[in-house]
Amino acid sequence: MDQRIIDLYDDFTHGGMSRRSFLDRLAALAGSTAAATALLPILQNNYAHAQTVPEGDPRIAAQTVDIPGVQGLKGYLVKPSNATGKLPTVIVIHENRGLNPHIKDVTRRMATEGFIALGLDYLSPMGGTPADEDKGREMIGQLKQPDVIASGKAAVAYLKGLPDGNGKVGAIGFCWGGGAVNNLAVNEPNLNAGVAYYGGQPKAEDVAKIQAALMLHYAGLDERINAGIPAYEAALKQAGKTYEMYMYEGANHAFNNDTNTARYDKDAADLAWKRTVGFLKKNLA
Repeated sequence: MDQRIIDLYDDFTHGGMSRRSFLDRLAALAGSTAAATALLPILQNNYAHAQTVPEGDPRIAAQTVDIPGVQGLKGYLVKPSNATGKLPTVIVIHENRGLNPHIKDVTRRMATEGFIALGLDYLSPMGGTPADEDKGREMIGQLKQPDVIASGKAAVAYLKGLPDGNGKVGAIGFCWGGGAVNNLAVNEPNLNAGVAYYGGQPKAEDVAKIQAALMLHYAGLDERINAGIPAYEAALKQAGKTYEMYMYEGANHAFNNDTNTARYDKDAADLAWKRTVGFLKKNLA
């Protein structure tokens, strides 16, 4: 697909324009309204593919739980069904659409890797993640940063206190959630490890507060997010922080999302996932 079309969709999904303007510009790039209409299913997420690990998979047990500390905060808690001993715990933080079927699937995947995984719904205090993605993005835009941090801290405390957890807590986030992981690392000293996929970076002056080990995944074609890398990496080095950073050349923003035909990159996603699981097992043991 023409990279200009993917970049246009990225601008639209991150608040750069209205749907009407997006569709008009897409039609201009595609050559006609009919061609633009044909491209939409490829650009948009198809949650029929969000069943890498089915909800009824016998390897896992899932439930919706209330998270104390923030009124109305809920999460999708998934545990390995036959695990013995205390397990490491991980918060899974969604993109800017909320806790959708894809992120629930990622949460189940984490559980099959031996973690107690919590897909946190940051929109639950506002009524929960809607089925309409445009509405979800609108709701994400209404969240205030102090409330985002408070929800993340509440999730850390919840997982840290689970009787079948080992007391170690990590976080993995994608897109908006990648930025949320970075900011949670700044604000939560009890976070042991954080993995940010193509996430916005915190202010350089706040990096010294980070206690967690970090793994940072970036997409080579993601100019918007990558612009913040040099200052972030310089601050991490200056503060002597523990981090690993990987650039996936030729990959687009959201390359891990296998429900999105246009941007999913299987090779990059598989490699990043292998690195992520190994990193979390090492740092949450």
